[in-house]
Order: sequence, then structure tokens, then C-alpha cells
Amino acid sequence: MQRRPLREISHLRTVLQLHRYNVFCHFSLLSEDVPYADVPKPSHRCERKPYPTPMKVLIRRAKEEKKARRENPCQILDPPNNGLLVPELIEVAHEVNRARELMLDGLKKLIDVVVPVKRCRFCAEVHVGNCGHAIRTCTGPKSGFRNATHVWRNGGIEDVVYFPYCYHLCDRVGKPRIGHKERFRVKRLPAVLELCIQAGLDLEDYPTKRRTRPVYAIDGRIMDFEIEQEERDMEQELPAELDGKTRIIGEPDGKTRIIDEPDGKTRIIGENGLSSTELSVTTLQSWLQMREATDMLMKRYSVLTCGYCPEIQVGPKGHKVRMCKAAKHQFRKGLHAWQEATLDDLIVPNYVWHVRDPKGPPLANELKRYYGKAPAIVEFCVQAGAPIPKEYKSMMRLDVVPPQRDEIDLVA
Repeated sequence: MQRRPLREISHLRTVLQLHRYNVFCHFSLLSEDVPYADVPKPSHRCERKPYPTPMKVLIRRAKEEKKARRENPCQILDPPNNGLLVPELIEVAHEVNRARELMLDGLKKLIDVVVPVKRCRFCAEVHVGNCGHAIRTCTGPKSGFRNATHVWRNGGIEDVVYFPYCYHLCDRVGKPRIGHKERFRVKRLPAVLELCIQAGLDLEDYPTKRRTRPVYAIDGRIMDFEIEQEERDMEQELPAELDGKTRIIGEPDGKTRIIDEPDGKTRIIGENGLSSTELSVTTLQSWLQMREATDMLMKRYSVLTCGYCPEIQVGPKGHKVRMCKAAKHQFRKGLHAWQEATLDDLIVPNYVWHVRDPKGPPLANELKRYYGKAPAIVEFCVQAGAPIPKEYKSMMRLDVVPPQRDEIDLVA
């Protein structure tokens, strides 16, 4: 007699769980076009970054490559691993560079004129608005004496959008690594710009080698036959009076290179009578377009990052500069722990608190769980008049109504 009610209760629980699951699936199908996205949780400084590709997949891929190398020692590589460019991604590289310059020009005209930017003096916290927020999240020096309160000062463009720097590779296949002793002789530039250069963008300040013949992999080693052909061509161009004992000191004159620079019209922003709203919409669209095109380039061109620090390197291999000061760097003698990079490692989205009313009171520390966040450039352009993108509406928590300060005790 006592077991029957227990069975009925367990059956009712099962029915309720199935009903909740069906309701959840129904609402998830309705909102498939706008998936839910939240701010990623910051990892501990002693923990390693998660791998974009699972470790089991990497191990299986390495075993397959080793087996294929044993069966066929001489392998024909596909571009860009063979030194040639990917034809369909050359225009994408120019598009990324144009969108980047368009975005930076828009920020220069909007910052401190339409929307001010604040930055903490002791930590990396950034806030977009007329006055800084009152949320106590400072982790800088002597923050305990200030009760983790931020000390605000004026910020700049580098606080809104940040591009990490990397070393420039003149030959990504012939010399893919930078040694420790070469760290002061090799130029550094934004990693996004280096990715565009390797994908087909030509810049006069950063020369790079463009191959006309592919390289081959023999027993895992890169063999370049174009160097021997260049030496033969140079020997044939020598005059007849010079014998074999004569040496020519100096380098031959270089060939004229046609540099495809971005269109001048895209660099002129705001001079044709554009309002701040139209300028902010153009800047936000350029940022979204740059991220989308960069993601396409990263699927073919390898980009590596350190697993413990924000150092990044564009190329098939990471550099050997001993400059890592993150966790466990003593065991690596200062070398970086290279792994596959993500889009957020290449274009860092500095998340800031979303302000619904820029002219209202500053954000309160007691109501921080009701506030949302967004990348700094998205928040910057939204406050300047641009519409909110669909992919960031859930992150900003627009569907949450924060209570007033006198209603905090009444909220569960």
C-alpha cells in the first residue's frame, strides 16, 4: 500500500521533466536565428587556456601525418603550406585591411568628441561613458585600501580596441621562426596586419617573399628548389669579362613592385557631412566585417598563441624568444607554450559594462548582477547612436529590468 504513492510521485516527476524539456526545445527552436551568448569567464592566471581543438583530435591528426610521411616521404603540400598564396583569400586580406583602417579612422573622429572613454589608473578596467562606474572590481596595487574602487582617468583608442603585436616574417616557409638573439632586429606589427601580409597584402614597410614555385616536404623537411633557380639566373646574368675568381660586393638592384594600397575614399570619414550616428554605424559595421573576414583567413593560415600569456605569432611555428613571464615559465626557461589561437586572441574584445542610460547615475555595485556586458567598441558605437547587433543583445541583458537602489532588499 505504501509503494503505490511513491511510484505515482516518481511518474509525475518524470512527466514534469519531459514537459520542461519540450518547452525548452520549443523556445530554443524559436530563437535559433539569435543564439544565446554570454561573457566568457576569465581563466585563472595559473591555468592554461583551453584548446580550441580537443587534445585527442590533435594526437590522432599527428599520428595520421606521421603514418602518411612514412608511406610517402615526398609530399606535395597545399597552399599556403607550400609557400604560395591562396587565390580566393587575397581579396579577403585586402578587405580586412580596409575595414581595420576604416574602423580606426571612425574611432579617431568619435572618441572624446561624442563618447568619452575612461580607464582605471591601477588596473585594465575600461568604461565607456561620461563618468566611471562605482562597481568595486579593481585588482590593481593597493586595491584593498580602496575597497576595490577604481580610480578613473581618460582613455584612448587602444582602450576601446586592442590588437596584439607579433614578429614580422619575411619568409614564412623558408624561415618560420625568430630566434632569441634576433628579437631586436626583427620588426613587430599588429598580428592582424601580419596575417593580411601573409595572405597577399603588400606593404612597403614590411617586405615579404612571394614565391612562384611551391616547396616540397621530404621526410618532414621543407625543400625549396627556387633558391637554386635564382642562383642559376644570377650566374647567367654575369658579364663575360668576369671570371670565376671575381666577386661582386653588394646586392643586385631590386625589381619594381606594384603595391596595391587601399582606396583613398574609404579613409575619408566624416568629411562628406556624415553625422555621428552614421559614423558610428559605419565603424561598427567595419569591426564586424573585419572579424568575419579574419575568421576566414584563420581557417587557412595558422595563428599561434601562448597558453599562459597573451603573446601571439602568425605563422606555421611560434618564435623562440624567451620573454614569457606567466605561470610555470621557469620550467620552460622563458619560452612560450604555443597552441592554436582563436579569433578573440587575435582581435581582443575588451568587455565593458553596458550602460542603458548614459545621462543617468553611474552603475551601482549592489546591482552589478543585473547589468550586462559587451565589447568596448560595440558599447562605444551603441552610445554614439548605432543599433545594437543581434549577437550581443543577450550579452547586454536587455531583457533584465534592474531594480532601484531602494528596492534591493525587496528582490529575492
